[in-house]
This record gives sequence, structure tokens and C-alpha cells, in this order.
Amino acid sequence: MSENKLATYLTENPKMTGVLFTALLVLTQAGSAAAKCGAVNGP
Repeated sequence: MSENKLATYLTENPKMTGVLFTALLVLTQAGSAAAKCGAVNGP
């Protein structure tokens, strides 16, 4: 069975590992902030 294509790509391009990690971090923080701003308390 062949290796995962994403894992192979990331081993060939180590800078993309940092880019993907940063993007994931930003998206998780933005999602948390959006959830707080969109909260409705009561009817």
C-alpha cells in the first residue's frame, strides 16, 4: 500500500507544514470568536 499523498507532499515541502498549522490555528480561533459574537441570549 502506498504512503499517504499528503504526508509525502509535506515531507517534500516542509514549509507547507508550518503554513497548514498556522491556517488551522487561525481557523480555530476565528470559529471561536464568531461563536461568541453570534450568541443570542434569550428570545
